[in-house]
Amino acid sequence: MKTPSHPLCALVLALALPVTLPAWALDNRIDQIRPDAPELAAYGSMAIGVRTLQLVNPAQLDIVRAKSGELIPSYDRRLTVEVWYPSAPAPAGHTGEYRVITRDPKSEVSIYGKAVRNAEPDRSRGPYPLVIISHGYPGNRYLLSPLAENLASKGYVVASIDHTDSTYSDQAAFASTLLNRPLDQLFVLNAMAQLQAGQNSDAARGAFKGMINADQTALIGYSMGGYGVVNTLGGGFSEKAVSSPMAPPNGALKARQAGQTAYTASLDPRIKAGIAIAPWGWNAGLWDAQGLAQIKTPMFFMAGSADDVSGYSPGVRNIFEASTQAPRYLLTFENANHNAAAPMPAPKETWAAVPHLPSIPANHYIDAVWDNTRMNNIAQHFATAFLGKYLRQDAAMEPYLHLVESAQSGKWSAQANGTLNSDHTYWKGFARRTAVGLKLEKQMP
Repeated sequence: MKTPSHPLCALVLALALPVTLPAWALDNRIDQIRPDAPELAAYGSMAIGVRTLQLVNPAQLDIVRAKSGELIPSYDRRLTVEVWYPSAPAPAGHTGEYRVITRDPKSEVSIYGKAVRNAEPDRSRGPYPLVIISHGYPGNRYLLSPLAENLASKGYVVASIDHTDSTYSDQAAFASTLLNRPLDQLFVLNAMAQLQAGQNSDAARGAFKGMINADQTALIGYSMGGYGVVNTLGGGFSEKAVSSPMAPPNGALKARQAGQTAYTASLDPRIKAGIAIAPWGWNAGLWDAQGLAQIKTPMFFMAGSADDVSGYSPGVRNIFEASTQAPRYLLTFENANHNAAAPMPAPKETWAAVPHLPSIPANHYIDAVWDNTRMNNIAQHFATAFLGKYLRQDAAMEPYLHLVESAQSGKWSAQANGTLNSDHTYWKGFARRTAVGLKLEKQMP
């Protein structure tokens, strides 16, 4: 899902939305750090800017209009991308506002964070590693916004995609999502690299030239976004996937099948790491062990042990275990379901039932056992450690990833003054009694 660069046909910057309300007066915040959050969840030292881009990937297969046995028509595929980046300092008392569609497509609400709309980029420490975020089905570019803002404050440029045919507003044929997830991820990588090189419009050139190190890129995907990450990084689809009744017609998925020459050629060496949160597809037969064994890029998987959408075992665990040539980690939230780690806290407007959905919209975000902000903070912590190690080669991050497997079995051993003893094995970065319910497994090639 990313080979040669494609021309960028359009780029539009969103209007500023200044907000002056005090933080304590606002609901729907995405920037909360709980007092029990692990160490690396804290925001970084850099101010955050945010811009909205409109990108066009020309001449793509139009799966929504495709008919079996007929030539698949093509179209110019439009993608909205939200980009967070290190910026000039925010005005005193600033609170950033985003207007977003929720799981109820009839509901547009405000959520609040730290970013300043269209802020002047801070190039003083650039170019910055690139992180591309890919949401679930359905979803949108704001679903993982707590993680996006957090990483931007630590010196990353973060591009989060609205996947056409897969958002709350335009949910369409699932076959389009099956084909386009990895293609969208690769296209956005090329588009961001073009912005860094100043190859697009004057507005884009002014905003991002000198800001983006696309040669140090990571992908983060949730659910169908995680499915895309697995395929983009070398997990070619199985023969069963290509012929599945849910697949696009005329064998369109064959272009992403394991062993196909064009697919192998599409694997992009600029991508140095991948985080797949509850990646979907194993239980639908979309991969097999032979195809997943071709992944060589470092991977960090996150999953709930009670996931009834992607599955856990069988499910996400099988993808982790079969990626035998990759350095890889599996963080398990015990008893969490499919919403583990990724979704932002449910906006308050989603708590009430609506007649056109089978359950309250908040069920799309929340978990029956774990608090969203708590899970977001844990994801921020481990994403910081993992990307620090594999994108920045920061050796100081290794102790946060080299842990006893079950947090419950870690030993807290400290002197009265707080000095840790040699037999201390509790998870680094977690205060005493705060890592319960987590497990981190690590496998090397």
